[in-house]
Amino acid sequence: MKNKTFTVRNFLLHLFFWAFLIMLPILLGPNSNSNNPEDIRRSYFWIFYMTSFTVINIPFFYLNTEILLPKLLRAKGVVIYLVTLISTIALMLWFHEELFHWAYTHFIQPDGQSGGSGGPRRGSLMRMIFQLLFYAAIGTSYRLISDRMKEDEEKNEQENERLKSELSFLRSQISPHFMFNVLNSVVSLSRRKPEMVEPVVVKLSELMRYMIYETNDSIVPISKELTYLESYIDLQKIRFGDDILINFKHEIGPKSSSIEPMLLIPFVENAFKHGVGFIENPTIEIELKDSSKELTFHVANKKGASVNEPKDESSGIGLANVKRRLELLYPNNHSLVVKESDSDFEITLTIQHV
Repeated sequence: MKNKTFTVRNFLLHLFFWAFLIMLPILLGPNSNSNNPEDIRRSYFWIFYMTSFTVINIPFFYLNTEILLPKLLRAKGVVIYLVTLISTIALMLWFHEELFHWAYTHFIQPDGQSGGSGGPRRGSLMRMIFQLLFYAAIGTSYRLISDRMKEDEEKNEQENERLKSELSFLRSQISPHFMFNVLNSVVSLSRRKPEMVEPVVVKLSELMRYMIYETNDSIVPISKELTYLESYIDLQKIRFGDDILINFKHEIGPKSSSIEPMLLIPFVENAFKHGVGFIENPTIEIELKDSSKELTFHVANKKGASVNEPKDESSGIGLANVKRRLELLYPNNHSLVVKESDSDFEITLTIQHV
């Protein structure tokens, strides 16, 4: 549809351009209100010749832009192109000279007189050369600019497709990585608190429903992402009970903005993964604020000796993934600040709404 629209627009621009040039001699032609028959003939001669000149030059313009430039200049080189162009101009000069002679004898000297025709013909030769070179220059500029625009458009399309593919791959990583961690939690919980497995599985089904049915779109309302975060935090509360202090604050304006689905969960998941264990009074602070101008997401957790233990192969996939997604989705309107000390780890994500 985009290409079709571009083609129609291009056609209309060309049509307007040539119609304007064809009408120009009529609009700017000599004043033919004189009663002098010679003035009237000269006026008709000028309008006829200049209009015919423009009409005949249309094939020359497209011959240069559609055949000579793409087929000869790029394929055969500059020398072959220039020789062909000069030969074509010479042929066009001959044709225009014949046209000039025919028009001159029919409008200026209809009685067949020959005197004085050499001067106008010699004077018109330089004008014809200049105008043909002008059409050649305009055609060359048009073709080079048009080709450059098409190349840039193709590069942009290729880059967009590459980024979409990469983003799709990154999003596909989130669910398996998340499920891997949650199922590990369920296995651990089944050993320590088997009676809690059922409510955990119910919460897990709610999370899976969101992951499967709500994340097909490129963006989702912040309210849906908030509900997803709340379900995940509730699941962790069931799992850990009173062993960990979880503070989740959120403030969303009356007009909810949108966000890439499952963009915030890796930060929360990382906090629960590394903020529990051999830690005294483990605490996780989560705060989400969304206004008309920006979204701010802050997550902080305490650290313990467990963060120095060997990690599994999937460890860190979530954070590396979300950082890359932020670069692709919000390249110039986000900031991610990570602060880490021996005892604490926190991130602050800010996304400006545009």
